[in-house]
Formats: sequence, C-alpha cells, structure tokens
Amino acid sequence: MERTLIIIKPDAVQRGLTGEILRRFEARGLRIIGMKFMQISEALAGKHYEVHQGKPFYEGLVSYITSSPVVVIALEGTNAVAAARGTIGSTKPHEATAGTIRGDLALEVGRNLVHGSDSVENGQIEVGNFFDESELISWPRNTDPWIFE
Repeated sequence: MERTLIIIKPDAVQRGLTGEILRRFEARGLRIIGMKFMQISEALAGKHYEVHQGKPFYEGLVSYITSSPVVVIALEGTNAVAAARGTIGSTKPHEATAGTIRGDLALEVGRNLVHGSDSVENGQIEVGNFFDESELISWPRNTDPWIFE
C-alpha cells in the first residue's frame, strides 16, 4: 500500500470545500490513515517547499500556505499517489479535466485548492513531515475487498 500526503489548502478551507474535497478521495477508494486541522508554521512550510527554495515564487508559496488553516491528510491505497493526483487534476486548473477537483472547483494556479505528493518517495517524506508514525492508523475497512484486489 502506498501513502500520499494531501493538503487542503487555505483557499479551499476558506471557501468551505474541505468536505467536498475529502469526499472525492474517499469515494475514489483511498483510505484516510491520518488527518489534522492545523496552521502550518513558516519552518514546516520551508521544509515542505524546500525543493523550490531560491525560485522567484518560493516566498509566495510559504506566505500563502501559512496564511490560514489547512487540513493535512495521509491517505493509503493501491497506487495512492497516482490515484490522488488523478483525482486532483492538473496543477493549472484551466488545464484540468472536468470531474477533477481542480477542473471543477478552481480557476488559478495560485489558488488550486489542494496539494498532493508527486511521487511515492515524496509521499513517504511528506507524510513523515506532517505526521508522527504514532498518529497514523492503517486499518482495514469492510469495503476494502470491493476496492482492492
């Protein structure tokens, strides 16, 4: 089972889209193993966006993600990273297909509602940045045999 990190960003929380976004991941079959409502500190934002340090948009990313509360979610499932990214849609909402979170609910890249890990490796790292292992509960659902082969 893969793990991936989802951040329901400040714009989605402020717009009251948390439930709708979470519903889409659960409907897809991904299992929630950890979830927090939190205010991201500048230090944690810097760690999360470390790969973008030195780029012209870095300060804006940090400023934005720390501007309001977010919901961070650790998801688990078969091909969880690819499944989550497919559910999210293209980074640029105007390129995202209808039926995806960004395709249905967002207009601009700077307000694209949700972050999802971009690789299995980064999923492990990002989940570890936001959750202690003791905060994660990998559990069997009664519906799992109807979702996972």
